[in-house]
Amino acid sequence: MIEINNIHKSYGTVEVLKGINLTIGKGEIVSIVGKSGAGKTTLLQILGSLLKTDRGSVNINGVDITKLKEKALAKFRNQNLGFVFQSHQLLPEFTALENVIIPALIANKNRKQCEERAKELIEYLNMSHRIDHKPKEMSGGEQQRIAVARSLVNNPDIILADEPSGNLDTHNKEELHKLFFDLRDKFGKTFIVVTHDMTLAKMADRVVTMQDGLIVD
Repeated sequence: MIEINNIHKSYGTVEVLKGINLTIGKGEIVSIVGKSGAGKTTLLQILGSLLKTDRGSVNINGVDITKLKEKALAKFRNQNLGFVFQSHQLLPEFTALENVIIPALIANKNRKQCEERAKELIEYLNMSHRIDHKPKEMSGGEQQRIAVARSLVNNPDIILADEPSGNLDTHNKEELHKLFFDLRDKFGKTFIVVTHDMTLAKMADRVVTMQDGLIVD
């Protein structure tokens, strides 16, 4: 499903990624760990097509995304990748439902169908009681569940999560971690999770450790 070959990335004279090779299978949950500055988030952003490589290739479902032009890349990202961030990234002026359907509307899908899909996901995530609430009216754990629903609305194959439980208390962390595995089992999603939380990391099918821009384990 995902093949990363000899990825390099520098910022000025600082080489952040020094030749990353990694293969991730369909339905796998992989955690990426390492100290701050190891290159974890840079790698995740390249996987998510949010950042260009200096050299190397990233093949997702047979498509080398490093060769796509901007418009095609944005379309590929919207259709194939979902994102969950530490800070939720919900738009404060919109309700839970409105936040969830945004990626589907960007894809020019029918609004009624988008809303039906979003409602199904929100219900599945036990958030129906918050469907008309804005982010400030929800707890951190509730906001993160809405962010997860948003990541799923276009039915992407791959979910990329960057420190998804970093701002959550112990109970909500445990709930979020369990949710990822439930979603994998129910929908067959592939999860790539950058985290400092070793409890979450060790739950994954595989732990990838980075150090100084390289995979060391």
